[in-house]
Amino acid sequence: MAAVPLRVLACGDVEGRLEALFGRVRAIQGKSGRFDMLLCVGNFFGPTSEAEWAEYRTGAKKAPIPTYVLGANDQETVSYFPDVSGCELAENITYLGRRGLYSSTSGLQIAYLSGTESQHEPAPAYSFSAKDVAELKTSLVSTPNFRGVDILLTSPWPRDVGTFANSAGEIDTKKCGSKLVSDLAANLKPRYHFAALEKAYYERLPYRNHTVLQETPQHVSRFIALADVGNTTKKKYLYAFSIVPMSLMDPAELVKQPQDVTESPYRKLQEAQKTKAPLCAEEEQACQFFFDLNKHQGKKRSSDGKERGNSQPKQVKKPSQPMGPCWFCLASPEVEKHLVVSIGTHCYLALAKGGLLPDHVLILPIGHYQSVVDLSSEVVEEVTKYKSALKEFFRSKGKRYVLFERNYRSQHLQLQVIPIPLDHCTSEDIKESFIAQAQEQQIELLEIPEHSDITQVAQPGMPYFYVELDSGEKLFHRIRGRFPLHFGREVLASEALLALPQRADWRRCAAERAEEAAQARAFRRDFQPFDFALRA
Repeated sequence: MAAVPLRVLACGDVEGRLEALFGRVRAIQGKSGRFDMLLCVGNFFGPTSEAEWAEYRTGAKKAPIPTYVLGANDQETVSYFPDVSGCELAENITYLGRRGLYSSTSGLQIAYLSGTESQHEPAPAYSFSAKDVAELKTSLVSTPNFRGVDILLTSPWPRDVGTFANSAGEIDTKKCGSKLVSDLAANLKPRYHFAALEKAYYERLPYRNHTVLQETPQHVSRFIALADVGNTTKKKYLYAFSIVPMSLMDPAELVKQPQDVTESPYRKLQEAQKTKAPLCAEEEQACQFFFDLNKHQGKKRSSDGKERGNSQPKQVKKPSQPMGPCWFCLASPEVEKHLVVSIGTHCYLALAKGGLLPDHVLILPIGHYQSVVDLSSEVVEEVTKYKSALKEFFRSKGKRYVLFERNYRSQHLQLQVIPIPLDHCTSEDIKESFIAQAQEQQIELLEIPEHSDITQVAQPGMPYFYVELDSGEKLFHRIRGRFPLHFGREVLASEALLALPQRADWRRCAAERAEEAAQARAFRRDFQPFDFALRA
């Protein structure tokens, strides 16, 4: 059975004209039926955005379609994007983030790069640098069996995109746009590439991603530049198309070449790259990651990973490199960024996927560490800060938390933090439930001294299960053979504690992305007074 195509709308510079845009979208849907998503490139906000935006930000109005936008292209609009790693700005309006890959539930893969090209390192919050592009490119191209992406979203045009092609009118494509975007497009091979900023509409002829008679045929790419919303010259600013995700297409159908296909406009660039060493992302220092917070949101990290005001050099334990794609390294495209609720210097908080409760959160190191035992002292210090903040937060809501870690069949440290109402059970009840269910399954769960450190009982590389109550009591089990993967959740979900046995397996608790984003937004709002990362 053939896959059902997704119906997508793409839009150029909105510049704050939300009513004009969404009014047009409603009219199109009324005439042509519902579309699955709206993708916006260029300037989503403008100098007069605040009045219209306030109605959407507060929920008085709602976008008629799931809308995904790129970030700021100038300093004036940076403040509209509170989290550079991406977040929901309003109901049905999502900021994708500074750069990365968004994979829809249908399998559509959308690569994105926010901002304009910068010649400086580090790039301003509204720009990208050669290093940013190299890291994004490497993270995707290095994946096994990479063939390309379905869609690429950038704000600037790629330099020289008009080579071998139809005229772009008044736009000189040899001078306009970004060479870095050209390099990105040449390597990611998008089936559709959308850009804006030039207040012009230009649909380039499709181009090949292979050399005829020398390379195996590949799919073609289409570049479309879109004008600004509501422009007086009636230039096209909305583009509608249908697309079946590449992963679901018949290979022969995917590589069909249209009659008007041209050579790649980036052929000379690609040939030049083949004659020199490939461009690779620079090796990062211990605390240097592309997901960072700007000066308006949380603690700003210096380029060498040290906190401001601390001039004493430290011996930093570097995070290891994951063996493959990691769902929890913050710099990874696999991170489900809509679940992130707080980002510190070395750690971040995210709602659990398929959480036991709506406020079930994870404390995660930004870098790749397998367990608490492997953490550097700086990361341990910030984990402790998050524990204290969460204890204060949950106590303000009449709850106590239980924290557990399973260092077994996992590659990235996840500290699971689940709140339980204070009037539901005591700390002693929780501890007894863990011990009793461990005994039933012949698991030796031992209590360790309250003020001891887990590094005193576990060595790096040792599989273990660990429980910590916010009262300071701790339980530990060294795993020597098999271990039930959901043991921690099963104990907490049992009738003796939360009485939610049907939620013991996270896979049965999956929610829609919109619901997850709403829960994250609510948690982020409530947690804000306790979030030390925002006060630093």
